[in-house]
Amino acid sequence: MKVAVIGGTGFVGLHITRQLLAEGHVPHLLVRPGSEHKVADPVACKLVRGEVRDLGALVECVRGCDAVIYLIGLLREFPARGITFEAMHYQGVVDTIAAAQENCVNRFILMSANGVRPDGTAYQRTKYRAEEALKGSGLKWTIFRPSVIFGDPEGRMEFCSQLKREIIDSPLPAPLFFSGLLPTQAGLFELAPVSVQDVARAFVLALSEPRTESQIYPLCGPERLSWKAILTTIAASCGRTKAMVPAPVLPIKLAAGLFDRFSWFPITRDQIQMLLEGNVCTGNDSFARFGLTPTRFGVEQLGYLRDSR
Repeated sequence: MKVAVIGGTGFVGLHITRQLLAEGHVPHLLVRPGSEHKVADPVACKLVRGEVRDLGALVECVRGCDAVIYLIGLLREFPARGITFEAMHYQGVVDTIAAAQENCVNRFILMSANGVRPDGTAYQRTKYRAEEALKGSGLKWTIFRPSVIFGDPEGRMEFCSQLKREIIDSPLPAPLFFSGLLPTQAGLFELAPVSVQDVARAFVLALSEPRTESQIYPLCGPERLSWKAILTTIAASCGRTKAMVPAPVLPIKLAAGLFDRFSWFPITRDQIQMLLEGNVCTGNDSFARFGLTPTRFGVEQLGYLRDSR
């Protein structure tokens, strides 16, 4: 099967491209000029140079394919540089849907995010609107909603590597965020980290499973872990312990309101809000429906953090 992958040079895209190749598929990758070195196997893949805002490149990438996988996702936006949730999460999906329709490619798989909703943050709203656009497109669609994704980033942006670099490696104590006045719930909000390899397997399995059409799959790891437990595990994977202190979010939000438009500021107001909301699956049977056993989040699974030192 020929599969157009939009976002194939990113963290998740790298692993999905490798899984596609392992299953005998031919990925067609949309690659920004200068990012050719990020391609998993440039000989085995067809490369189309261009950006998601380049409609001609999108059409060329999708042409002749049997399916499309859209993976582009931003952790934060920088409007002054044209990098926005609206452009990458929503408009990019709309334009890719149009390219698929123009080329009679009926199968479309979208990576959304766990917790998206129409009245959430800009990140959540644009992901939700992209889902709605796809559901109304007339294509045979499948939507995946992963929680936070971990795995060897190989030089790309990844959840645990970022926390190691910005919190565990810092000489300052790790912040246990809490809202309100009293720190009784500091650092106890829960996430369900999911392995990037498990996510890749689910995406590729969906290509050949008609029963996955018109379905939304939340993808969470097998455990609900507190922020404190996650930081402790990341530190332990590097052979360390880490001091932690309660951190009220109000002053952090005020600082973010002034500085989160700058890339050097480590967190945005929306990221703080989504973090405190938690990120777990209410129904956690998606992997079982694919016949997969999700990988647990533990010290052994985070060996890549030790190797990156």
